[in-house]
Amino acid sequence: MHRSLMLWPACLLAATVLTACGSDDPDQSDTPTPREGSSQESTGGDETSEDTAASDDTADDSQDTAMGPGPVVTTADTDLGTILVDGDGMTLYLFTQDSPNSSVCLDDCLVAWPILEGEPSAGGDADDSKLGSLERADGTVQATYNDWPLYYFAQDQAPGDVTGQGVNDVWWVLDTDGEAITGATGDDASNGYDY
Repeated sequence: MHRSLMLWPACLLAATVLTACGSDDPDQSDTPTPREGSSQESTGGDETSEDTAASDDTADDSQDTAMGPGPVVTTADTDLGTILVDGDGMTLYLFTQDSPNSSVCLDDCLVAWPILEGEPSAGGDADDSKLGSLERADGTVQATYNDWPLYYFAQDQAPGDVTGQGVNDVWWVLDTDGEAITGATGDDASNGYDY
């Protein structure tokens, strides 16, 4: 009898501990499941969805970058008249030694006269029907206007600069018809270049 009385508190204590553990078990089993399953997976899932969406956006951006948004050929009013410029207002030039849709500016010439690269689109008063492009020998695409390959002049530093105008009497700004404006020249008609 004494022994069973002694066992009774021990059993009661064990039952209480088991009950306490048992009541915690559903909370613990429910808690890890949402943490490991729902909340972490949903967080992970949300992140995965966002990551997937972000990677899709990145893929789209990289495709746009790879294809490159084409340059804009637009117009600006200057002392030379309305001339062609790029989307940032930098002056564009033609080289009278070129032929329609063909460029003879190579090597050192391209250092002084970088090309307007890419498939162009029109802005301002530029005529979209006159825009085009050609593929150069190195595979780059050069924008054209009225079939003239388009260039920048390396010494032009800011929008509105026309320091390449009239260099060696072969480099000229263009009007909206795609014709050379030859009525005025830059400060130094040669600028030390042979081309």
